[in-house]
Amino acid sequence: METKIIKVTNKGQISLPVVIRSSLNIVEGDELILTRANDSIILKKIKQDDFKDLLIHSEKSLRKVWDNKEDEIWNSYLK
Repeated sequence: METKIIKVTNKGQISLPVVIRSSLNIVEGDELILTRANDSIILKKIKQDDFKDLLIHSEKSLRKVWDNKEDEIWNSYLK
């Protein structure tokens, strides 16, 4: 485990130390996910397909809502 102290700029920005970027192979354009847990912040490098399962489940859930006949009453209000 590596620990480094970094500062937050007046714009709320931080810089990741080179040694940590290099060890995790973080390069310009990579995406990180930020999670807050109580008084801690966790940054994790993500890959593009890390959330593909989430998209599939979201589409299934939305399809149930869209195909719900009981909600068709809203169509009359949208006309």
